[in-house]
Amino acid sequence: MPGLLVLMGSGETSPTMVEIHRAAARTLRPGARAVLLDTPYAFQENSADISARACRYFAHSVGLDVEVAPAITGADWVFSGPGSPTYALDRWAGSGVAGDLRARIRAREGVTVLASAAACTAGLATVPVYEIYKVGAEPHWREGIDLLEPLGLQAVLIPHFDNAEGGTHDTRYCYLGERRLSRMERELPAGTAVLGLDEHTALVVDLESESVRVAGRGGLTVRRPGSLTVLPSGSRTHLAELRRLAEGRAGTPAPPPPGPVETTPAEVTLEESIQSCEELFKAAAARPDMVAAAQAVLDLEAEIVKWAADTEEDAGGVEQARELMRLLIARLGELASTATQRSQGLPALVEPLLVLRAELREKGCYDVADALRAAMARGGVLIEDTPDGPRWTPPS
Repeated sequence: MPGLLVLMGSGETSPTMVEIHRAAARTLRPGARAVLLDTPYAFQENSADISARACRYFAHSVGLDVEVAPAITGADWVFSGPGSPTYALDRWAGSGVAGDLRARIRAREGVTVLASAAACTAGLATVPVYEIYKVGAEPHWREGIDLLEPLGLQAVLIPHFDNAEGGTHDTRYCYLGERRLSRMERELPAGTAVLGLDEHTALVVDLESESVRVAGRGGLTVRRPGSLTVLPSGSRTHLAELRRLAEGRAGTPAPPPPGPVETTPAEVTLEESIQSCEELFKAAAARPDMVAAAQAVLDLEAEIVKWAADTEEDAGGVEQARELMRLLIARLGELASTATQRSQGLPALVEPLLVLRAELREKGCYDVADALRAAMARGGVLIEDTPDGPRWTPPS
């Protein structure tokens, strides 16, 4: 079984990373043991829920049965993801997990997948993101577990490299921003490079052939004092070339490995899906086309279901999508209240809403279906559930 090291910038249990996980899982032998290390988020009150959602994601989307375990001895596949990098470091150092992870990479054995907070620990130094960004500590480094050293890389790894959540302030580089990262770079040992992994992006290293590829939506940035190189998604090269970039050595780039270039279609993010559904709804409501408007709400509900397993604790995207769905349903009720003034008539506007309500009830979304019924009632359209199906009466 070939060894793989997969580092992810974010989105590790979202639809954007499914194909990357599947490709890694295909290298496993039948009956392989898969272990999830929950250490980075073990301090959270909802840690059991995060683990359960992650296990469902890997079972349903990847086809991999995963167990939550505190150690990785005997594991063929190891995954760890969101949480606090420093909390994980402290506990992995004391439990021996850090040494076991390094031994896996040094032996070129097994599949090791580290994402977000866990990926942040993979270099010789680690960004204490909670302490700096959330608590206000002075910018500083913590010692990392340095899984990159056996690969000949003197580097730190920074996930969430292209983060843009800050809006009016700089949250790139795992919420550090340019000012703080520039200051911290000066404190690194001479010759150390920064490897920046964009969100929803993976660096996949075949530990046997030493081939390297970048997959997902963004890229891998190799940053050194005075130089910066970006390997975009779809890039394939050798580990020797990545070392050359990290060391700042000039020369002829190494040729790509033989064989066809593997490309992975980039999934849209939840934020993009929310925006698309909202735009489709607005366009349908302006016509008005209640069938299309109702379909936009159903599409949004399907995206919520698809992204429900995402364990990124700070994303908040699913709740944002739910809030938008409630707003759109209220808007549907408003459209129904003015239906008598439309040339297409009341039934043509109300019937699609009844179909939408029925589909929501079939999926178990009773609270949303009740919200739709209440919105229609505010518009004067009353719905009565009968043994023969729903019956509605127009405004009096």
